[in-house]
Amino acid sequence: MNKRFFLKTTAMLAAAAAFGTAQAQTTPIKFQMDWRFEGPAAFFLVPGANGYFKDAKLDVTVDSGNGSGGAVTRVASGTYDMGFADLAALMEFHANNPDAPNKPVAIMMVYNNTPASVMALKKSGIKTPADLAGKKLGAPVFDAGRRAFPIFQKANGIGNVAWTAMDPPLRETMLVRGDVDAITGFTFTSLLNIEARGVKADDVVVMQYPDYGVKLYGNAIIASPKILKDNPAAVKAFLAAFTKGAKDVMANPAKAIETVKARDGIINVDLETRRLKLAIDTVINSPDAHAEGFGQVKGPRLSLMASQVSDAFNTKTRVKADDVWNGSFLPTAKELDILPKVKK
Repeated sequence: MNKRFFLKTTAMLAAAAAFGTAQAQTTPIKFQMDWRFEGPAAFFLVPGANGYFKDAKLDVTVDSGNGSGGAVTRVASGTYDMGFADLAALMEFHANNPDAPNKPVAIMMVYNNTPASVMALKKSGIKTPADLAGKKLGAPVFDAGRRAFPIFQKANGIGNVAWTAMDPPLRETMLVRGDVDAITGFTFTSLLNIEARGVKADDVVVMQYPDYGVKLYGNAIIASPKILKDNPAAVKAFLAAFTKGAKDVMANPAKAIETVKARDGIINVDLETRRLKLAIDTVINSPDAHAEGFGQVKGPRLSLMASQVSDAFNTKTRVKADDVWNGSFLPTAKELDILPKVKK
C-alpha cells in the first residue's frame, strides 16, 4: 500500500512539475498598436479572444497607440517587442537613425496599400488632384498622408499647396467648417469622421493615393531585432496565430467588433463595424494584396517605395529596402491564403 501510495504521489508530482514547466514556456509579448481601439484593432484582439495566442503558448498584451512614429520608437527602445506601424514611418526611422542599436524591421504586411487619401467637400470645387494647387490643406504634422504628400504631388503634377497643422481630433472639424480646403488622412478614419460631423459620404471627394499612382505599402507588423534573434519560434507562432485571427475578422467583421467593444466600451459599434469593413475593402483585401499575397511584399515595389520615402521625407541617409523587411518568419503560402474572394 505504501509503495503504491509513493508511486502515485511521485507520478502526481512529476505531472505537476511538467505542467509548471509547460506554463513557464509561455512567452510574453508586448504589442504596440499604431492607434486607438477602433475597428481595425480587431485584427489584433481577435487572435487573443479566440484563443489562438494561448494555443501558440503566447501571452500577448496589446496596447493602443498614438501614431506609427510612436509605435516604431517604442519597439526600438525595447519597451515593446512588436508593433504595428506605417512602413514609411519605419523607413524614416532607419534612414534618420543609421547607428541606432535596435532598429525594428517589418515582418508581415497587413495594409498592402497605404490608406492615405486626400479628402475635400464637393462644394469646394475640388474634383481632381490638379485642383489642389494653391489650396489650403490640413493634417497633423505626423499624418502619414501629409508626410507622403510630396509623392502624391509629384505623381499627379500638383502645384504648390499651403499646409495647416492641427491636432487629430480637429482635422475633420476644420474641413467641415471651411478652415481648410482639403485634408489628408486614412480613408477609413477621416471619411467616417466627416460623416459623423453631418456631411454625407456622397458629398465628399476622396482621392485615395493608390488610385492616383502612389503604390506605397501601408501598415506592417514590426518586431525588434532582439526578439527575432532570441525567440524566433515565438515570432513565427505570433504571425501564425495572427493570420488565423485575421481570417476570422474578414469572415465576420460584425462579430470581430465585439472584441474592440470589450476593450473600449464607449465605441460606436455600427460606426466601428463600418470602419473595419472599409479598411478590409480598401487596403487589406485589395487587388494588389491578391496579386502579391497576404502578408507579403514584392522586391521592386519595396525598393521604389524606399527611394520615394528617401526623397519625400528628406532623410539623413537613403532608405535601404533590405534593412527594413524580413519575410523569413511568415507562415506558409497556404496558411497565408486567407483573403476573401473578390466578387466579380
